[in-house]
Amino acid sequence: MTDRADLLRAWTLPRYPRSAHYDPEWVLTHLMGPNPLWLTESLTDRMQLRPGLRVLDLGCGTALSSIFLAREFGVQVWATDLWISASDNWERIRAAGLQDRVFPIHAEAHALPFAAGFFDAVISVDAFHYFGTDDLYLGYLAPFIRPGGQLGLISPGVRDEFTVVPEHLAPYWGPDAWSYHSPHWWRRHWSKGGVLEVKSAEFLDHGWQEWRDWNLLCQRHGYSFYQPDIDMLTADQGRHLGFTQVVAVRP
Repeated sequence: MTDRADLLRAWTLPRYPRSAHYDPEWVLTHLMGPNPLWLTESLTDRMQLRPGLRVLDLGCGTALSSIFLAREFGVQVWATDLWISASDNWERIRAAGLQDRVFPIHAEAHALPFAAGFFDAVISVDAFHYFGTDDLYLGYLAPFIRPGGQLGLISPGVRDEFTVVPEHLAPYWGPDAWSYHSPHWWRRHWSKGGVLEVKSAEFLDHGWQEWRDWNLLCQRHGYSFYQPDIDMLTADQGRHLGFTQVVAVRP
């Protein structure tokens, strides 16, 4: 089996038919963590997007998720990130021919330069747990969403909350890992004060394996990967770790 054949076999999953049409080497070249197209496709399966909607891609990284959203759903996307410059993302957006639909923004999640009620939807892929777990953040973010608009996240999470780290996870569990939360935790967190109405909160049973296998794919083909994630996910075998996916509507 050639390297290219192995790459395409591992890339093409029946669960993600939209992602299968993209070049995996394009994703690998602009890598930042777990596969952003698989995660975006999973999340948008639970959302209602249609051409012309204004979408904030919050914590978009290298804007691959933003390009995917614009191509697949015909939406306008404000690709917003702190760690990646807007100029770098603009080059990727132009190369994709989407300069009329994807607009790069360099901003911190607590200092967004947008008008109240501007967005029909806010989407956050593998990012919301970095800034959205405190009690004050939702009150800040929600006003940017029009009434009836949607908020969706997909992030590393746990099946159920725990206060004592399981023994097999202890070697890998740093302070940042406490931002991994369960669907129940996010449902309760987003339901406080009536700011949002949670429509779905799920733990993806297959998430741990796809997360690990993506790192293994990167390793086999000479791209950046994170060995501690491989070891942690292999040790856990889905008992605790995976992805949490939550969708809500602003009443």
